[in-house]
Amino acid sequence: MKITQKDVEHVALLSRLKLSEDDKDKYTQSLNAILEYMEILNRVDTSGIEPTAHVLPLKNVFREDEVKETLEKELVLSNAPDEENGCFRVPRII
Repeated sequence: MKITQKDVEHVALLSRLKLSEDDKDKYTQSLNAILEYMEILNRVDTSGIEPTAHVLPLKNVFREDEVKETLEKELVLSNAPDEENGCFRVPRII
C-alpha cells in the first residue's frame, strides 16, 4: 500500500495543517518508507513466538494488609480548608 500526496493532503486538512509542496513531498516519502519497513516486519516468521504484553516478566507486588493505628480526627481535620461537625466540608456539586 502506497501513500499518495492526495492522502497526505487529506490528513493535513483533517489536522488543520497548512503544508507547503515540499512538506507534502517529504511526508509522502517518509510515510511510504515507514510502510515499507512495516512490510518487512510483516514478513518475519513469528509462528513460534508466544504473544506478550510486555517484554519483561512483570507481576504485581502487593504488601500484606496490616491493621495500624489511625490518625486522630483533630490532626486530620487540621489540614482541611473547611470542616463541619467533625467532617470535611466540600462544595456541593450537582
